Formats: sequence, C-alpha cells, structure tokens
Amino acid sequence: MLLRYVGMVAAVAMLSGCVEERVVHDRPVVVERPVQREYVEVVAPQPPPVQVVEVEPARRPGYVWARGYWRWDGARYVAMPGHWEVVRPGYHYVHPHWERRPDGWHWHAGIWISG
Repeated sequence: MLLRYVGMVAAVAMLSGCVEERVVHDRPVVVERPVQREYVEVVAPQPPPVQVVEVEPARRPGYVWARGYWRWDGARYVAMPGHWEVVRPGYHYVHPHWERRPDGWHWHAGIWISG
C-alpha cells in the first residue's frame, strides 16, 4: 500500500512539470484615432516687430533650420525660437511668416511644399 502511495506521489510530481500554467491579464483596449487638427486663422491688428534676432546654427545634414518668428497671443507679439525640421525629399520649406491684408496681419505657419 505504501509503495502504491509513493508511486502515485512520484507520478503526480513528474506529470506536474508537464502542465503549463499561463497567466492571462486583462489588457486595456487602445483605439488610436487620427489627430484632427482644427484650423485657426490668426489675424493680428498691428504689424509684427522686425524679424526675430537669433544666431542661426551651422548647417546640419538632413535638416533645415526653421527661423524664429513672432507669435500673436491675442494682445501682443511673443518671440518664438527657431528649430530644426527634418528634410523631406521632394519638398521645400517655406518659413513661418506674416502677410498684410486689408483686415490685418495674417499668420502663415512654416510648411513643406512639394516641388
């Protein structure tokens, strides 16, 4: 009887190594939606100051320096520093700028244009 009990314990111990227990965790569902950018036209009532004065860094292969600009905050202009833009083959970069129109100064953000 004892021998049978020891044999069963040994068999259970041996076979327990063959069972794989997998822990399954609940994973949150992530739904990625494209970012919808709202277009906001910025019109300032007065002209921007002279171009932002900054030291343009040395050329960097694969990048274009986007010059600093003046941002209208609703009451006054605030200087924004320049930054690097990664070159896009087949495109050229148009720097951010202000354009005078009959109703005020219109803002144009920096943009890549094909061609």
